[in-house]
Amino acid sequence: MINIKSFKKMKQKGEKIVMITAYDYPSGKFVQEAGADLILVGDSLGMVVLGYENTLDVTVSDMIHHCAAVRRGATDSFVVVDMPFMSYHLDLNETKKNAASLILKGKANAVKLEGGKPSRLEAIEAIVDCEIPVVAHLGLTPQSIHSFGGYVVQGKSKKTFEDILNQALKIEKAGAFMLVLEGIPEQLGKEISETISIPTIGIGAGRFTDGQVLVYHDILGMADIRPKFVKNYAKLSAEIPGYLEKFCKEVKEGKFPQIDNVYQPIDE
Repeated sequence: MINIKSFKKMKQKGEKIVMITAYDYPSGKFVQEAGADLILVGDSLGMVVLGYENTLDVTVSDMIHHCAAVRRGATDSFVVVDMPFMSYHLDLNETKKNAASLILKGKANAVKLEGGKPSRLEAIEAIVDCEIPVVAHLGLTPQSIHSFGGYVVQGKSKKTFEDILNQALKIEKAGAFMLVLEGIPEQLGKEISETISIPTIGIGAGRFTDGQVLVYHDILGMADIRPKFVKNYAKLSAEIPGYLEKFCKEVKEGKFPQIDNVYQPIDE
C-alpha cells in the first residue's frame, strides 16, 4: 500500500503525483478506481457539499463524518484530511487531540493544515511528534480569506515571494512530508519544488510542482464558478438537471414505473 515514503520516491524519480478531493462514499470509490495516488478530504466540502459561503464554518465533526465515508469507499487509498479552521490555532494539546480524532475516527492516513507562521510550525511539530503524518499548505490558504481580503493570488511581490519560499523551507524542517501550494505564480511554485526535498502538490501553482490536485466537483463540472486554474473534464452541471427533469416528467405522465420496474407476484 502506498505510504509517505512512496511520494518522496515519486518526486525523486520525477513521477507526477495525482491528488483528487473526495467528500463521501461514492466520490471516494470513484477516485480510487480512477487511480489517483492520494485522496484529499478537503474542508472545501463546506462550500461544494454543505453550501456554506466559505470553509470557515466546517467543524472537526464534519471532517470526521465525511472522511470516514470516503474511507468506506476508498479502502486502499492514502487519505489526507483537512484540519478545519481553529482546530489547530489555540492550544497544542487541543491540536494534537483534534488531529488524533481525524485519524482514529475519520480513518485518515494524514492530516493537512494551512499556513507557515511560527504557530503553524509548532502545530506541525506537535502533530508529527504524535506519529501523525502532516501535509502543509501555503499560498492562497482558504481559511485566511478575511486577512487576505478574498481569494487573492499570493506571492506576487518580491517580499511575499520570499516569505512563502522561506515558509516552505521551515515547513520541511518542521516535519511535514508534503506541501500543497495554492494560488501562487508559476515561478514560485517551481522554485519551491526545486528547493525543498518533500513533494509539492499544486492547485493554481503552475506546471512545475511535483503533483496536482483539483476538486472533484470542478473536474466533473458540477460547480458554476470556475477559477482560472481549473479544467472541467465534464459539464455535469448542465446535464444533471435535464436527467432529473426527465424523471419528473415521466412520473407525471405515468411513463414511470414500467413493467420492468415493478415486482411481480411470486409463483406458488
